[in-house]
Amino acid sequence: MSCTVQLLTSRACRHGFLSAWRSPPPLRWLSAGHEKSRSLKESFRLLQLPEEGSSTPAQVRQAYLRLAKLYHPDSGAATADGVLFAQVEEAYRAVLTHQSKVRQKESEEEEEDEGKSRAAALQHRHYLSFDGVGSGTPSQRERQYRQVRVDRAAEQVLSYRQKEHERAAAGGGALVERDTRQRSRKIKITQAVERLVEDLIQESMARGDFRNLSGAGKPLSKFAHNPYADPMTHNLNRILIDNGYQPPWVITQRDIRESAARIRAHLLEGRARLGEQMTPAEQTQWEQLRASAQEELLQLNKLVDNYNLIVPMLSMQMVHFSLTRELERAAKGAQRRRLEQQEEAEKERQRRKEEKKRANAAMRSKTSRKQGLLAWMRSLVSH
Repeated sequence: MSCTVQLLTSRACRHGFLSAWRSPPPLRWLSAGHEKSRSLKESFRLLQLPEEGSSTPAQVRQAYLRLAKLYHPDSGAATADGVLFAQVEEAYRAVLTHQSKVRQKESEEEEEDEGKSRAAALQHRHYLSFDGVGSGTPSQRERQYRQVRVDRAAEQVLSYRQKEHERAAAGGGALVERDTRQRSRKIKITQAVERLVEDLIQESMARGDFRNLSGAGKPLSKFAHNPYADPMTHNLNRILIDNGYQPPWVITQRDIRESAARIRAHLLEGRARLGEQMTPAEQTQWEQLRASAQEELLQLNKLVDNYNLIVPMLSMQMVHFSLTRELERAAKGAQRRRLEQQEEAEKERQRRKEEKKRANAAMRSKTSRKQGLLAWMRSLVSH
C-alpha cells in the first residue's frame, strides 16, 4: 500500500513539474528581461532548489544528480521519463550559467575595488617595506635590513650545524651525544662572541673611528672578479661556506659520484675474477652480478632525477646510468687489467731470468777462480 502511495505521489509530482515546465511558451529561453528571469525561477523550481542567491554549485549538482536518478531513461526506475530528464538537464545548465555569470561579476567588482584602494595609497609606501625592519631614511632602513638578513643567516647556520651534530650523534651512545652537546655549546659561545665583535665594530663605525683608513671610499678587492655581484649575497654565501654549509644539490652530486664509483668497482672486480671465456658456472655468477648492478643502477637513476630537479644550472644536469655501458666498461677494464697482469708477469720472469744469469755468471767466475787456485797449488807441489 505504501509503495502504491509513493508511486502515485511521484507521478503527481512529476506531472506537476511537467505542467509547471510546459506552461510557458516554447521560446521562453530565447526571450530577455522579465521572461528570462521567469524561466530562471522555473529552473530553480524544477530542480527543487530555494531562491537564486542561497544555492551553491555543489547543491545544484546534488539536486541534478538526485533528479537524474529518478527520471533518466536508463535508470530503470518506475519514474523514468526522457522528456522530463531533458528538461531537468536544460534547467541544470541554465542555473550553472547564471551562477558563473554572477561569480564573474563579483570578481570584477572586487578587482575594481582593489585597484581603487591601491591607487589611493601613497606611492612612496611601495618602496619602504623592507619587511617592516628599521627606521629613518630609506638608505638607513636598507642598511638595517641588510644587517638583519646577515643575523638571520647566521642564526640559520647555527641551527643547521646543531642539527647536523645531533643527527651524527643519533647513532652513537650517550658519550657521543654529550660530546655533541658540548660542541654545540662551544659553537653557540663562538657565535655570541662574533656577534659582540660585530656590535663593537658597528659602534666604532658610528663614532667615526674608521674614517681615516687608507681604503676608505674605494671598492673592495674581493669583488674584483665579479663587479656585478651583490655584496649582501656574497657575504651571506661566505658565511655559509665558512660554517661548513653545503647546498643539497652538492651533497646529492657527491652521493651520485660515490655510488657510481662503488658500482663500477664492484663490476670490475667481479669481471676480473672470471675468465675471458667464461664457463657455465662463471656465466651464472656474472648474471647474478648483472642483476645486482641493475637494481643499484635503478636506485642511482632515481637519485639522478632528484639531482636534476634541484641543480641550479641546466648544464650541470646528469644523464641516467646505463647497465649496458657499465658492463662494457667493466669488460674493457677487466681486459686491460689482464694485460697489465700479463705484462707484470712477463717483467717478473725477465727479472728472474736476469737474476739467474747473474747468479750463474757469479758461480762460473767463482769456479774458475777456484780451479785456477788449484792449478797454481799443483804447480807449486810439482816444483
